[in-house]
Amino acid sequence: MLDSKRYAIIGADLRDLPELEEKLKKCNMNTQLPTLLITECVLVYMTPEQSANLLKWAANSFETAMFINYEQVNMDDRFGQIMIENLRRRQCDLAGVETCKSLESQKERLLSNGWETASAVDMMELYSRLPRAEVSRIESLEFLDEMELLEQLMRHYCLCWATKGGSELGT
Repeated sequence: MLDSKRYAIIGADLRDLPELEEKLKKCNMNTQLPTLLITECVLVYMTPEQSANLLKWAANSFETAMFINYEQVNMDDRFGQIMIENLRRRQCDLAGVETCKSLESQKERLLSNGWETASAVDMMELYSRLPRAEVSRIESLEFLDEMELLEQLMRHYCLCWATKGGSELGT
């Protein structure tokens, strides 16, 4: 655990909410303060029920919060199916992949579990919104001869976010 006056980083099994709450209380978590929760390719490894429980817990625990999730999307198409098959061959099961069908399913998962607003964009859309100078800088770091493959990959990952108590967040 890394704990300071401004933030805390803890390790916890997100499927075990009582343990998570106990660890957060030890860090003097104040649920009255605006809170940012971030997950990166975490929920997809949990069953839909387990991730729903976590999302509900987070929405119910904090008065004002934002939840940001980076995860797979569009997993029903051929490219997505190949990704799933490749992971299964490595004994890596995506227990929650059924919630990663579309940007709409990602948003619905957040809204149906207590969040007031939800948005989602695939990484290609996000990349296209970057300033042109930044795109040029990124692309100069490494030669990309497989731009089509990169675009396919970026269409299969998304950034989704949800808020609760948005007026206090300035959204």
